[in-house]
Amino acid sequence: MDNYVRYRPGYPAAVIDLLKNDCGFSSASVIADIASGTGIFTRILLEHGNRVFGVEPNPGMRQAGEEFLSPYSRFCSVAGTAEATTLANHTVDFVTAAQAAHWFDREKARQEFIRICRPGGWTVLLWNERRTGSTPFLRAYEQLLLEYGTDYQEVRHERTTQQIETFFPPSRFQFRTFDYQQKFDYPALEGRLLSSSYTPQAGDAAYPPMLRELRRIFDGHQVSGRVTFEYDTRVYYGHLV
Repeated sequence: MDNYVRYRPGYPAAVIDLLKNDCGFSSASVIADIASGTGIFTRILLEHGNRVFGVEPNPGMRQAGEEFLSPYSRFCSVAGTAEATTLANHTVDFVTAAQAAHWFDREKARQEFIRICRPGGWTVLLWNERRTGSTPFLRAYEQLLLEYGTDYQEVRHERTTQQIETFFPPSRFQFRTFDYQQKFDYPALEGRLLSSSYTPQAGDAAYPPMLRELRRIFDGHQVSGRVTFEYDTRVYYGHLV
């Protein structure tokens, strides 16, 4: 869990600017952040001054999020799911889900979001799609995941984003993409790798050779002791009907 909190990517400031410009988002907006996890996107909303209900079904993730977001008085942790948030009818202005919507039961989650949103409320789905071939380092890292990842091909980014695109119809929605980067020294790169659910962990026979290969990749591609992850941050937003 510590690796997840420390090394999973955040989101560019341009996302908040987009919501302000296109959706009337302000610090007065009340938000239900669905599958809020450890609070990576939730914190961005709280730092903007919003009241946020972090709805998270996993007890371990929820506890980590509560600890991570404890400094923020406008955060409310909720044990719930996308399909059954436990929130009252028409209580939020925005429903957000970062890196999570591909896990939802589409029809049940859509109806739940409609139920908890106020009239004119927005649904916003975000996803960081790691670029797999834009640099020699990222191509080598992708090959490592294909070789050692346990179920990596089943959860690759293109599959999940395709599912997100089917969430809104028949409602109309809009779509924007932003650039985002993370830079890692070797310990942080290792933490980033191990934060992924599809990578072998300590005790697995594949764990030592995977880390040896990661070290080789890092040494071959680092610049001034760092390597760069590049992402396309995809934002899907609209009114559900």
